[in-house]
Amino acid sequence: MRTDLTAAEIESYRDNGFLVVEGFLDAGELDEWRAAVDEAVADRGQVRFNDVVDSDDRSAYYEQVFVQRVNLWQTNARVRALMLDARLGGVAAALAGVDSLRIWHDQALFKPPWGNPTAFHLDVPYWSFHRADAISLWVALDEATLANGCLYYVPGSHKVATFDNVGIGGNIGSLFDVYPEWRSVPAVPCPVAAGGALFHNGLTFHGAGANMTPRWRRAMTCGYMPDGAVFNGIANVLHPDQLARLSLGDRLDDDERQPVVYPMSKGSA
Repeated sequence: MRTDLTAAEIESYRDNGFLVVEGFLDAGELDEWRAAVDEAVADRGQVRFNDVVDSDDRSAYYEQVFVQRVNLWQTNARVRALMLDARLGGVAAALAGVDSLRIWHDQALFKPPWGNPTAFHLDVPYWSFHRADAISLWVALDEATLANGCLYYVPGSHKVATFDNVGIGGNIGSLFDVYPEWRSVPAVPCPVAAGGALFHNGLTFHGAGANMTPRWRRAMTCGYMPDGAVFNGIANVLHPDQLARLSLGDRLDDDERQPVVYPMSKGSA
């Protein structure tokens, strides 16, 4: 795993709100990520979440954007070993400029053959905390190309975005109705080879193209929460037991469901 980011790469991430890291996984690591994630997705079946009520009313359009399986680390030991790898947390923390990170949730995002584009959106406004230094990791399990739905980012958008957001629907540009001043800023396509990674700030505008091929485009992602974040009232992936005891402003410090992944205490993995 490539963890030796340069000062220039860190500066680029903070300026643009995203970073492409080619060759993030070596060949052996990529094989294990593919096998572990495929196994976990197959075991999960049609269940999107592990132990959270799935109350989203998803449209027929959304169902063809990607197959989404959330928090596979909670149900598959192989994925758990991957997601709780302190090296991942260390890279994300270095980019975000924070001392400690918790896993918020992982997601397998498999765009199906002829799958719909992913509308531009922000990550962190969906989540149960508001932090401008949250960060997401996106690992290409298959080559992500212009033809099969690579990601697009609007550079610098994280510096001005608020926590106003949109859903992932059929209008791929509806986010620009919320932020009209950004409508004329070109998005940057980020194709990446299998085993490459993208990191982006939780407030960076991003979307993905359609899959114009007869093959799946698989990716494994993980969202990270800076330690010390507090509850904003949004349920998202919180378990009902957590919601029952949380009040606005309480710290989100559940070590079982949102464990610290960097720095990890000895034996915590």
